[in-house]
Amino acid sequence: MTSLAARKARLLIASSLVAIGAHHAAHAETGTVAPSLNGYGVSGLIDMPSGEMQPDGYLTMTTAHWGPISRTTLTFQIAPRMSASFRFLGIRDWSDCLPACSTSTFGTYYDRSFDFRYQLLEEGRYLPAVTVGLQDFAGTGVLSGEYIAATKNLTPNFKATVGLGWGRLGSHGAIGAPFGERDKIDIGKGGKFNYNQWFRGDAAPFAGVEWRATDKLTLKAEYSSDTYRIEDDQRGTFKQRSHLNYGAEYRVNEWFQIGGYYMYGSELGLTAHFVMNPKQRPQGSIKDGAPDPVKLRPSRSADPEAYSTDWVTQSDAAPILIVNLNKRLKADGVEVEAISYSADRAQVRIRNKRYDAEAQAIGRVARAMAHAMPESIEVFEIVPVVDGLPTSRVTMRRSDLERFENSPTAAESMRAAIAISDPGPRPALTYDPERYPDFTWSISPYNRIRLFDQRGSPFKMDVGARLAARLEFSPGWVLEGSAVKRLAGNLGNIPPTKPTALQPVRSDVERYDANGDPALERLSLTKYAYLGHDVYGRVSVGYLERMFGGVSAEVLYKPVDRKWAIGAEANYVAQRDSDGLFGFSEYDYRVASGHISAYYNFAPGYNAQVDVGRYLAGDVGATLRLEREFASGWRIGAFATKTNVSSEDFGSGSFDKGITLEVPLAWGTGRPGRKTYETTIRPFGRDGGAKLDVEGRLFETLRDYDASGIDEQWGRFWK
Repeated sequence: MTSLAARKARLLIASSLVAIGAHHAAHAETGTVAPSLNGYGVSGLIDMPSGEMQPDGYLTMTTAHWGPISRTTLTFQIAPRMSASFRFLGIRDWSDCLPACSTSTFGTYYDRSFDFRYQLLEEGRYLPAVTVGLQDFAGTGVLSGEYIAATKNLTPNFKATVGLGWGRLGSHGAIGAPFGERDKIDIGKGGKFNYNQWFRGDAAPFAGVEWRATDKLTLKAEYSSDTYRIEDDQRGTFKQRSHLNYGAEYRVNEWFQIGGYYMYGSELGLTAHFVMNPKQRPQGSIKDGAPDPVKLRPSRSADPEAYSTDWVTQSDAAPILIVNLNKRLKADGVEVEAISYSADRAQVRIRNKRYDAEAQAIGRVARAMAHAMPESIEVFEIVPVVDGLPTSRVTMRRSDLERFENSPTAAESMRAAIAISDPGPRPALTYDPERYPDFTWSISPYNRIRLFDQRGSPFKMDVGARLAARLEFSPGWVLEGSAVKRLAGNLGNIPPTKPTALQPVRSDVERYDANGDPALERLSLTKYAYLGHDVYGRVSVGYLERMFGGVSAEVLYKPVDRKWAIGAEANYVAQRDSDGLFGFSEYDYRVASGHISAYYNFAPGYNAQVDVGRYLAGDVGATLRLEREFASGWRIGAFATKTNVSSEDFGSGSFDKGITLEVPLAWGTGRPGRKTYETTIRPFGRDGGAKLDVEGRLFETLRDYDASGIDEQWGRFWK
């Protein structure tokens, strides 16, 4: 770096340090500037991190490009002080290896990495926000670095950041190695936690400032402590002429921001940031028709005949009540499939096909019962049913429903008055004679995406049509299937493959994509049953998923009022032919697999699952899943599986891991609906740790109907 640039860098650091200690009174009175994102997709300046955090629950996607470098990052604000990121890196011209470089070469080098950040100190009147971060902490180490960053809002529109970096963030202007030398990374197959490197080796300062010129436009400048040793000195992908970066960012709206930069004295850069807030719907609240008001009964003294119980012995009372309830609930997309009653108590079993909040469906049914049920009925029992399974029982007094509807504390008062319990013994039910058999079918578009394939294009996708059909021929018996026809895409391009030490239970997915057109995805018969005392069961037989068919059995113990559940699953399956039709001879592979699973809700909205058992390749181990669930229906999680398969046998990545995302379509449309978009992002698709992808697992079927699931949405009971 030139002496002039060095003087500028020192001036920038000095001014930032002085500024952080000043103007605290102005900050305390006027508030802070909203955090911005850097090119790594985390809270920061341009290429350097900051001490700030995004708002709780935010999910951001950043795509950043400058010179030969492209980064795409998904970052989730797990909790107010904790965030994690998954990143896909591409560096072009990697094959231009300088003489000093002895490693293998690539046209474009692709890599994946994970980050973790924790905020040690929130910004206060006198103190800055301070965050410690691990960058690329479990991978090949191309982006590996650690940092401590402090950020202070000095005025409503101006903030400054200073920090100290290690690893690649400590490669320029080092001030020493305060915690010892940094060991050379043992890459192996990747996926290892490089804990013996964390905060070791040279440490170097970085700094920057950010000025919000208008509500839309922000200007940034920073001094970077990253010398880009591999990209510049070893690979020669670009020439770094300065450690000063400058940029301007424009906030198009709350959900989208773009930026342009002049990087390292030689390159132009562009970023785009997409921001999603699972707590806030883009269209505001769910738009729906107003519910009917609760029908009030006359007092018993004013009209004693209205409370007559003669109707109980009327032979056609049950069919009439079912018809009347379904007429009232038709617009709500809720169906009454069965009813049981006595002189003062009635139980209805319902199917909610419209509302993503079970509490809202229960509230609509309670109102309908207030209109349709004889006045002698005082106790309402509402039992949601899924796939013939009674999930839970919500019991309320009709008089409470009448009393609290217009109360200023209606939701809280009603929740305190109801009871949520297990379905209980099966009463004598009268079913709607038109409910079974129930046949539905659909034709819809489908897409299948595969990301981060190192053997070819990092993004592959097929689009086509899916035919699906479902037949429920009696309560708890479901026959369903789907078939697909590809119309366009590149998933069928099979790259050269290497022999694997394990049965190719997942690594042959390209073969299934190429040969299975058209293909039968699933065709299975399933029996669901409530076994009593909080125990549920499932048995499925048929073509259970794209790659396996056979039999799967499951039992789940799930107390409706507890934060935990435990289950067991056993499978005996054979690998299907890659043409996606009916044969099993191509691989001639059969395996018994299964797991013991434990589920725990350790805080409102935070869930954990542990599976221990045998996987499809015959390996034995455990899977840990962590998930955060929002009241809007969003679910964001991560999982990792470790088995007795060695890193060498598993292949690149060392062990199975990934990110799961489920987004309710109602969140985006603002209209009631139960459809969701689900995806799993895996850095690597390998054979170790592979689990059968069977539909209708019991915990996922039941989880929204227990006490905690209903409570999370209880605010919509009166809507």
